[in-house]
Amino acid sequence: MDNLGTIGTTEEQIELLDVATNFCRDKSPIEKVRALLEDDLGYDPQVWKEIGELGWLAIAIPENYDGVGLSMAEVVPIAEQMGRNLMNTPFGSTTLAAQALLAGGSEEQQARWLPKIAAGSVATLALSEDNGDWDLGNIECSGKQDGDTVTLSGKKQLVRWADSAELIIASVKIDGTIRFALIERSALAEGALRRESIIDETSRSFELTLDGVKVSADALFDADRSRETIERIELAAGLIQAAEMCGGAQAVIDYTIEYLKTRKQFDKIIGSYQALKHPTVDNYVEYEKARTHVYSAAHSWGEQGRGEVAVRMAAAQAHSTYSRAADRSIQFHGGFGFTHDCDAQLHRRKAIFDGALIGDAAYQRSKLAGLLFD
Repeated sequence: MDNLGTIGTTEEQIELLDVATNFCRDKSPIEKVRALLEDDLGYDPQVWKEIGELGWLAIAIPENYDGVGLSMAEVVPIAEQMGRNLMNTPFGSTTLAAQALLAGGSEEQQARWLPKIAAGSVATLALSEDNGDWDLGNIECSGKQDGDTVTLSGKKQLVRWADSAELIIASVKIDGTIRFALIERSALAEGALRRESIIDETSRSFELTLDGVKVSADALFDADRSRETIERIELAAGLIQAAEMCGGAQAVIDYTIEYLKTRKQFDKIIGSYQALKHPTVDNYVEYEKARTHVYSAAHSWGEQGRGEVAVRMAAAQAHSTYSRAADRSIQFHGGFGFTHDCDAQLHRRKAIFDGALIGDAAYQRSKLAGLLFD
């Protein structure tokens, strides 16, 4: 299942796919994934260093900021293989932070932070709140500006890899206007971060208390670019998560097929039963559809209107495909499938969490309805 059709793919995508396939497979075997479940950091610092040295964090950063100068389209094959191998690192959150800086940051902010990110510094976004709304404009956290100082208040949730981040970009409202604030990790008081218990144990997520955090007015994005920033974050997050879920769907289907080819019941390989064959074929067809959508969205990245339609289609298809494939795998594994030792459990949990981050398939389709039929 490693073939890649011609869906407007670039030479760079194909080369990155080859490197990422080998790297993620070698650096993230399932035994290591499970060992990291109990690790406080949640990822291997040496692997993260190697990711930086490979230049993957610099892919979608312009060359004048020490980046490679490509686009989010070339991030897709890397995210796909990370999802396939359950390699959870701050790669996604750091890439999203860079995209936020490119969309809303000033030249000074970009010049300061983008070269650091390209070199391997961890960054993340603090956007979600306890209202549970996937609309990133529904913000309750606030800031009060007094001269050149802005004092923040409120709580953010699902701040991924916050304990590793040198930079956190948080959304707040100041005088009723959406703003984004650059918060250096050193500006947080002790106890400002609380690790959350989430269903996906391969990831790390934190609640961030902003009460009393002070930033310079120079650390705010331009208010006029807030909507553009939100749109860029939504599209970039949708593309990355869709790619990861697509890779995860591929992995869990392969895992299921291997079991169906080896498990015997009544002296017969269970994969020979039509009741198991047909759903597996259906899952594979849905996976191929999801992958087509993902690379179509990568190809359409940046196109006004069409890009958002393609990304939301990809996110909807990838989430439903990943969820269903992992669910069927759990069922096909019988009693073992409902234990934590079954690898399909890890994929099912990740599918649930990924949907919670960007909006599940139903939410993505509801947004599509407005785009396609208004």
